[in-house]
Amino acid sequence: MHYIESTAGRCASAEELLAAVGVDLTEADEALFAEITSTTLDEAARQRIRTPAVVQPHQNTVLAVHWHPEFVPMPLIKERIEASYPAMKTSLIIPTQHNVLMDYGPYSGVEVDCYSQGFNQKVQLLLHFRTERLEKANVLRSMLAHTLAYRSSQLFDYLDCVTKPDEEKLAQAVKETGADEELVALTQAICRKLAKLLDDHAGDMPQDSYKNKLVRNYVDGLRPLLGEAVTNRVQYFLRAVKQVVKQYFPLTYFYRTTEFIEETRALGGGVVIPHPEQFWPILLADYDVDGYEVWNPQSQRYTEFLIDTLARKNRKRWNDRRQLVFMGDDTHMGEKTQPRASVDTGKARREIGLQPAWDDLAISKKLIVTNMSRARAIEEYSARLDG
Repeated sequence: MHYIESTAGRCASAEELLAAVGVDLTEADEALFAEITSTTLDEAARQRIRTPAVVQPHQNTVLAVHWHPEFVPMPLIKERIEASYPAMKTSLIIPTQHNVLMDYGPYSGVEVDCYSQGFNQKVQLLLHFRTERLEKANVLRSMLAHTLAYRSSQLFDYLDCVTKPDEEKLAQAVKETGADEELVALTQAICRKLAKLLDDHAGDMPQDSYKNKLVRNYVDGLRPLLGEAVTNRVQYFLRAVKQVVKQYFPLTYFYRTTEFIEETRALGGGVVIPHPEQFWPILLADYDVDGYEVWNPQSQRYTEFLIDTLARKNRKRWNDRRQLVFMGDDTHMGEKTQPRASVDTGKARREIGLQPAWDDLAISKKLIVTNMSRARAIEEYSARLDG
């Protein structure tokens, strides 16, 4: 990385880039940090939320039980959903913020991180409730608060892995990406400044603001300074570092999967497994759940196989409850608030309730044969939550 093409069209040396990033915090650093941590929506951003990118004029059944409001107000989200589905008659719409209970109409939900001891892996659950049943959910809320804290601790572990390097972990990321010494040094300089900003603003930020994507957004904000090629190489290296940090995070920190399921059942709630293709053994675990997500924007490869698997479970009566088919859009509403280069384009394309696999000819044939459908999932799952 001796010379890099900058946005000005000239070659910048590694030394020049390090000098440009600097050591001391500047007004530009403070302004960028304020931008990427702000949850205030101006009128243009609010209008972007109100106006969906995709309108389904004929879809009258909407199932959305895996999506993340983030910092976007629910009234704006409601406007977007109604604009997206003008013919909507039947729906089940429940938000699932990471480790934070949130409600939409009569229902509340959350996506929790937990630990499956049987196969030694972190997994996730979608928990759904009638909102009025959460008045006595003190234990569940305490469990969620503990779990939420891991996201902020992981952010600091992430930055420490770069700035106060554990040589073994950093070497693993270097090996995976082919990063040279100059790139590592530049990344360290950037992360040290972000760490200083986080330290300076520790009293100003809510707990939920401490997310790994702050690193991505901060680096993207430096594109005019670093140029496209360098920024992309830094991001590639940092993604590898993040995966290494996640790999080493102690799983015993989390509550066990069975503990969350037991607490949910005690409150009359429902449990759905998202992303099963990312942790295959969970398909064999005899957990007391209501169903599995067979499709979402990150998990599309094994949809038909997962439908067949649930059908076999139901025929063999592996569980007391019939296992339902779910699909999740996994929408992150924060990605839709600003038209910045830092927006994750993959996430930005997602829309609440938009799950085209339901209408795929091959998949819909499987669903008919196994007596499953979007309308059936809404009917059966609503009855369980309401019962």
